Amino acid sequence: MPPKRITIRDHTAEANLFARRTVIALLGALGLMLMLVANLHHLQMTKFKDYQTRSNGNRIKVLPVAPNRGMVYDRNGEILAENRPTFSVEVIPEQVENLDDTLIQLQSLLDLPDEALNQFRQELKTQRRFKPVTLKSRLSDREVALLSANQHRFPGVSVEARLTRYYPYGETLTHLLGYVAKINKRDVQKLKEAGQAENYAATYNIGKQGIEKFHETQLHGEVGYQEVEVNNQGRIIRTLNVQPPVPGNDIILNVDVKLQQVIHDLMEGHRGSVVVLDPNDGGVLALYSNPSYDPNLFVHGISSKNYNRLLQSPDRPLINRATQGQYPPASTVKPHLALLGLDSGVITSQTRIYDRGVYQLKGVEDTWRDWKKWGHGWVDVTKSIEVSCDTFFYDMAYRLGIDRINEMMSQFGFGQYTGIDLYEEYDGNMPSRGWKRARYNEPWYVGDTISVGIGQSYWTATPLQLAKSIATLVNRGQRFVPQLERGRYVDGEMLINEPKTLPPIQITDPAYWDIVLDAMYGTVNRPHGTARRPFEGAEYISAGKTGTAQVVSLGEDEEYDEENIAEHLRDNAMYVGYAPYENPGIVIAVAMENAGGGSSQAAPIARQVMDYYFEQHPELIQKAENEPESGL
Repeated sequence: MPPKRITIRDHTAEANLFARRTVIALLGALGLMLMLVANLHHLQMTKFKDYQTRSNGNRIKVLPVAPNRGMVYDRNGEILAENRPTFSVEVIPEQVENLDDTLIQLQSLLDLPDEALNQFRQELKTQRRFKPVTLKSRLSDREVALLSANQHRFPGVSVEARLTRYYPYGETLTHLLGYVAKINKRDVQKLKEAGQAENYAATYNIGKQGIEKFHETQLHGEVGYQEVEVNNQGRIIRTLNVQPPVPGNDIILNVDVKLQQVIHDLMEGHRGSVVVLDPNDGGVLALYSNPSYDPNLFVHGISSKNYNRLLQSPDRPLINRATQGQYPPASTVKPHLALLGLDSGVITSQTRIYDRGVYQLKGVEDTWRDWKKWGHGWVDVTKSIEVSCDTFFYDMAYRLGIDRINEMMSQFGFGQYTGIDLYEEYDGNMPSRGWKRARYNEPWYVGDTISVGIGQSYWTATPLQLAKSIATLVNRGQRFVPQLERGRYVDGEMLINEPKTLPPIQITDPAYWDIVLDAMYGTVNRPHGTARRPFEGAEYISAGKTGTAQVVSLGEDEEYDEENIAEHLRDNAMYVGYAPYENPGIVIAVAMENAGGGSSQAAPIARQVMDYYFEQHPELIQKAENEPESGL
């Protein structure tokens, strides 16, 4: 076997190979370095602003700050809705060493029910441990003092103060002021649809009824913001910037709260409503519905027990009878119908009929009775209003027909929304042929028209509609829209609203207004007027019209016996009026459910309201006395 040959290494080739590999490695390293530099440039230069924003987003939080709600005043500067500080116990769980032991001690100290502790534990499950959780709100002064004296025993427990809505006059103003309550899911959805959700980011309560709801936008204000720096666990380290919220505007109402209180006292024990308007601009001086309830119950969340008691009460305190109570207007609308009769030529100021206590059409068996069994004898339009003769208006309504009645009464606002700044309002019902066909699928009968002639049948109206219609009569056709809001404070300046008006009612002869108003004067001031006795001895001259609305129809041979009939079937007492007669300063409408006669029940209430009002405003009487006599 030949010997193995030894291979001679090629050092040159190996050196070249190493050199090539070194160059490739250096180029690869350089390429990677260039890529790194390029990426750094992209991150730190090109995307700097984006990543800085993201970084700040993790480090800086923007927290909304709720604005202070605007307050509500009456026309004389009395505060009706304000913001009061309330105190609550708040616990930060992570700062409490033994939470269960602390809760037991707090329960003993503050006499907390087990239900409060259970609610606290439920809320605790939904909150971060470093955030405060409310254990009890609306602390009494005694409870605040107890906690303050024992603060050293409870690390992580503090007493916090917040502003909450408070209504100092309680149930006296509930149905016009309304109330605020916690925002619910439905409110959130409406705010989103209106594009207002962000403005309520820190707000817990929102207007639910009355002025609080209608003027929510003005009262709420604009949300503010607070920029804070937080750590990686979300805890606030420091405050960087504050954009303060804009408080809501304070609102001034036309309402006189002292007058409202007088009405509240007069209506105690009665179901019904009283509305007082200023006929010169449509301002609502008083709007009271009884029974009422305390709106403060709703601010912090009313209990199920209390709410069910209100909801199930047969007296229906949650209903605003002034704007939602729908009553047959009865004889209070006879002046309006008389004006229509005169304007249409169906009657004149000399038209007379003989009232024998019953009305009957030829060839018709049915009869319609007058409230006075033996009748009123010969009556004209003026006397028929003064003594409230039904027979005269049965005959006039028959000759007018429902179409003309519906057209003119709609102009007076019956069957229409008044335009008041409240959402809680019904429009009542001004019946017509079409309405009855649509509602009952029945034709309109002559008997329906005859009953409408005395404000009965299907005709219903709210006390506010009645007051508005009398203001229109007083103003001889000029129509003002009733308004609760008188003005507001904007940037410290008081801005008074202009009265809202509608096109006036036009009639063929202005003298017809005088005939009707003179008859209302006679109702109160002439010997046979139905409201003469309640207003005897008044230091002012007023005019008005009584009404007694049947709740249940009586048969032809049945007699109304107030003493023996069930209370809920008794007549409603109604009264509308104004004063002073020569230069009216107020218009009033009174509706009392199941109270009996308008002259014996509702008119005396109106008299006492007027007495108080003119005691406070004697200048109105003086102004009327200086007016030239009308000659009626």
